[in-house]
Amino acid sequence: MSLSKQSIENLLDLVEIKISTLQVLDREDVREMKCLEGCRDELVDMTGQGKPMRRRGRPRSAANDLQSAPTHH
Repeated sequence: MSLSKQSIENLLDLVEIKISTLQVLDREDVREMKCLEGCRDELVDMTGQGKPMRRRGRPRSAANDLQSAPTHH
């Protein structure tokens, strides 16, 4: 089965968003992170781009900062 370049890029975006929002709190989360990173690497290999580039989604630091920031209602 082959996927179009657009489909691969969309899946790559989704995986990168999931990685950026994942909170690693226990071993199960570490396993999920490693699995997602492996998935990202496979998708990057399919595109032939080499190293993944950040595109959409929040950067990891922004996702972590958001959780520690107080909310005002």
